[in-house]
Parts: sequence; structure tokens; C-alpha cells
Amino acid sequence: MNQQVNLVTLGVEDLEVSRRFYSHGLGWTPLLDMKEIVFYQIGSGLALALFPLADFGTDTGHPATAGTPFTLAQNLDSPAEVDKAVQRARAAGATVLKEPQRAAFGGYHGYFADPDGHRWEVCHNPGWSVADDGTVTLAAVDAPDGED
Repeated sequence: MNQQVNLVTLGVEDLEVSRRFYSHGLGWTPLLDMKEIVFYQIGSGLALALFPLADFGTDTGHPATAGTPFTLAQNLDSPAEVDKAVQRARAAGATVLKEPQRAAFGGYHGYFADPDGHRWEVCHNPGWSVADDGTVTLAAVDAPDGED
């Protein structure tokens, strides 16, 4: 099996609410928007799908519940962009879980949850870079004074 992910699918309680949140609230452009599912291109060869939770459970053959024990993350170019992203998410109806602030890893970040409780981290990590071919480089960044 290749070491890659091409599609992340989030089970959502109300597809219309989630569609409004991502498309109108966050300003994302759908790759494919159908009555029963919506897809967004979120990276090179990577898409995010929103799929009704009940249908998700049926499709996988196992009951599904809202919310997730993982975090989706987006690295931005500056702390100011992190602030803007959290404010836009809040205005779109997100629950801000952690206001933007200096992070223990030396960058700057905040957390919010979408209408279904899916957790997003938006951060500025100066140690994160992506080459033209899509290869990620992650380097340690000095932590703020007094933190490890």
C-alpha cells in the first residue's frame, strides 16, 4: 500500500449546515457538489468530502457518531493569517476551542470545531515547508521562552 492519503471524508449530521459552513462561511470552492455529498480540493492530490453521518454509517457497515478523535490542520503563512482564519471560522458558526496564541512548538496556533465537532487546527509553523514536488519538510522550531 502506498504511503499517501487522497481523500478524507467527514461524516456530518446535517449536510446543508456543513456545506454552508465550508462553502460560504470559510469561502471554500467545491470540487464537486452533489445533493448527497460535497467534495473540496484541499491539496495536491488531496480532497475533503462531507457525507451525511447516517449514510456514512451505512456505507462503512458500522454506526458512525459525530465528532472526531483527531484534528485536521492547516499551516498558514503568518500569525495574522491564523487570527483571520479563526475569526472567519467563528463568524461562520465554528466553536473556537483555543484562541490563537504562541504554541509550545515555537509557532502560533488556534483550534476550532466545525458544526459537527470536527476539530481544526490553524497554525503558523515556521519549521513547515512544502517543496514544489509536494514533499513536506518539518524542522524543529525553538519553543517560546520558559516552555519546552
